[in-house]
Amino acid sequence: MSVKCITIVLANWCPHCVPLSLQNCKDIAKKLRVSLRILDIEVPSQLKVADTLVEEYGDWTEDYLIPQVFLEYNDGKICHILTGSAEGISKTEAFWKKYLSSNHYKKLTSENTRQK
Repeated sequence: MSVKCITIVLANWCPHCVPLSLQNCKDIAKKLRVSLRILDIEVPSQLKVADTLVEEYGDWTEDYLIPQVFLEYNDGKICHILTGSAEGISKTEAFWKKYLSSNHYKKLTSENTRQK
């Protein structure tokens, strides 16, 4: 099962989102050779889509934390992999470092590059 798209829910004013998480998502999308969908909660048409995605698959509250990052698979499955931390950028940085060295990420890159 391979990833077909990465989606990041963000706002340009959020330091956890831009550049930190956005750049990591761009790098992952490039490595996996998949598209990157950016949903900016400050854009009304994108907010509706972002709210639905976060409510169904992410860490939903009325004023949910951003960024939130999702992997969308070819079979339609959606997997939530990140919610930014309210505790500081260092926590979000630490998550990305841990995720990018995780077995899950290594397996994804191996599967996606083999299937493309």
